[in-house]
Amino acid sequence: MIEQSASIVINRPASEVFAVVTDVTRMGEWSPECTAVRWVAPATGPAMGATFEGDNVASLGPITLKKWTTTSEISEVVPDRVFEFIAEDITTWRYELVEQDGATTLTESFSHAPFTGMQGFVGTLVRRPQALMKGMHQTLAKMKQAIEA
Repeated sequence: MIEQSASIVINRPASEVFAVVTDVTRMGEWSPECTAVRWVAPATGPAMGATFEGDNVASLGPITLKKWTTTSEISEVVPDRVFEFIAEDITTWRYELVEQDGATTLTESFSHAPFTGMQGFVGTLVRRPQALMKGMHQTLAKMKQAIEA
């Protein structure tokens, strides 16, 4: 299993952080890869089993390498503590929140089985794990900025 995570401390209570993290329609504001998200009817918000679509783009500088859309299903929701979804039945994305003294540590993580064959070769060639790690740090920093504003 391939797993990575990144964390940041946000100077707001967990309830405020959770409200932003679970509003997936805002992900395009802070993710370097996900450009837009929309709920799939009948879903209108974060609930177990709710689904949403995300538009993504992978670029190398100004060159767009790939554009794609994923469908994700929410697999765990614990108010003010956990938000998790599975993209395309492949990658699990998880946000964990721990509040202490009015601030919240937000941890974003992903996990998936190792890719093999051509997917594994391409993933290694384009340094996919490193790009995802960098993207998580960028996403968390932008979330922090938006929440603390």
